[in-house]
Amino acid sequence: MKNGPASHLTTIGFDADDTLWQNEQFFRMTEKRFAEMLAEHGDHEHIAARLLEAERRNLALYGFGIKGFTLSMIETAVEITGGEVPGSIIGEILAAGREMLSHPIEPLPHARETVEALAGSYHLVLITKGDLFDQERKLAQSGMGDLFDAVEIVSDKTAATYARIFSRHGRGPQSSMMVGNSLKSDVVPAIEAGGWGIHVPHELTWAIEHAEAPVEAPRFRQIAHLGELPNLVEAIAKAG
Repeated sequence: MKNGPASHLTTIGFDADDTLWQNEQFFRMTEKRFAEMLAEHGDHEHIAARLLEAERRNLALYGFGIKGFTLSMIETAVEITGGEVPGSIIGEILAAGREMLSHPIEPLPHARETVEALAGSYHLVLITKGDLFDQERKLAQSGMGDLFDAVEIVSDKTAATYARIFSRHGRGPQSSMMVGNSLKSDVVPAIEAGGWGIHVPHELTWAIEHAEAPVEAPRFRQIAHLGELPNLVEAIAKAG
């Protein structure tokens, strides 16, 4: 196991979607396309709200990712049309889902150089939710796979999830840090587990991932972009 400049921080976890590469923008684009398919049944806001309701209901069944999103679009189309959705629309929805699953990866600014800068000194773990095949595809296309010491693709991110992962790949959550764009999934539960939670805001965040920033938590930090992370890690290490 690698040790950083200060032994108290040994492991850094990174979220993937909308932290290392773009993701939510493709869901928004597909949502717009979906609303256009059903325009005669309501405006964009109404259809988007019905789709979000379906996604919330289905998370426990389908989990996170494009396949669950596609199934939720089909379910919403059936509901909005009173069960009379044309087969051609179902075909368009399935095609939109396939396009999402094959969309090229777009790394976010500073992602690669930041991971490279930390890879030699800390044990780096990619911790992401979603479909196994899709997340593996994106990591491979990103060209960053070799920089991580471990990859964990999980069904959800909770304090128990982080406690388990950081104990497996480090010295426990107290010696670990989680970096991501979602306060609900990446930051709050990591802090609850006893680790550091570093928030890197993204201009687009799924409504289900919204949460209040734990501004009173001693181990909460927020940075403007990933390029600021190496200096923050150094400052935390020195303070320790």
